[in-house]
Amino acid sequence: MTTGLSAAAHAAPAGQSLVMPSIVRPLSMRIGFDMHFDVLGPRPTPMLLMLYAHPQVAAQLDAPERLVVEPEAAPGLPPETFTDWFGNRVARLVAPVGALRVSCESVFRCAYEPEPQPDRSAHQHDVAELPVTALPYLLGSRYCEVDRLSAVAWDLFGKIPAGGERALAINDWVFRNITFGYRLTRPNKTALDTYVERTGVCRDMMHLAITFCRAMNIPARYATGYLGDIDADPDPTPMDFSAFYEVYLDGRWWPMDARHGRARVGRVLMARGRDATDVALITSFGPHKLTKFTVVTDEIPPQSLQVMPEPQPMALSA
Repeated sequence: MTTGLSAAAHAAPAGQSLVMPSIVRPLSMRIGFDMHFDVLGPRPTPMLLMLYAHPQVAAQLDAPERLVVEPEAAPGLPPETFTDWFGNRVARLVAPVGALRVSCESVFRCAYEPEPQPDRSAHQHDVAELPVTALPYLLGSRYCEVDRLSAVAWDLFGKIPAGGERALAINDWVFRNITFGYRLTRPNKTALDTYVERTGVCRDMMHLAITFCRAMNIPARYATGYLGDIDADPDPTPMDFSAFYEVYLDGRWWPMDARHGRARVGRVLMARGRDATDVALITSFGPHKLTKFTVVTDEIPPQSLQVMPEPQPMALSA
């Protein structure tokens, strides 16, 4: 049997093994959400919606995202869009009193492979050599009390070599020592609360990991996005957006996940900031109730390969 590979492709130099190029198959996902609100009034309510895919990954969408807002004819609609100071895409609208629905559906395409992770030998930059844009992510913020957890961080991680090994140790410690549970959080729960109580949701776990990293002079920032159950144990709870964080090592930012403790497949970045304050999905400047909330992150099965039949010899008449 012959193939399209030349003899040179099959042969390897003496004493060396043949290394074939790895093939990563593409991944397509249907992403989106459907949110219903009851805007209580008595006046129309301005709202900020951070519900788009991040501009950094928007090119991987099949088409530009469009928020569908109902009722369409209300004053203050459709929403205007702007980019905030962290580079996130944000919609602003004025919601009329009464029922409001906001929805979106897109197709996102990426490689079917785990997200990149820092190597244990990844270099940790001295503060003096960090880019100016990374410096804010060394400081304390609303949910990340670096000053109050600095001594704890140095006790836990001070003897671990700086760089990738220390960043990975922080992620692993939070994963192994904080119990996840949807009933184990509250809106004002901070990194210090999470450390003391040893419980929380993904948001709380990321805040604690971020705080430990910053205390050890590793820039760390909060992030959120879509994350399905691809190559993971099925989760019986309803689909939701998922928090993660990023650390700056070796001249780039790396995604980290202290809830799952490992790299994931098919994550879609939506927003980044210092902590959850900066990436709130909904910021409302008036009273409202969220009456329905669904999120979709489903893999689109690849089309079946069409196998062409073997050519058959033809009988020719005289």
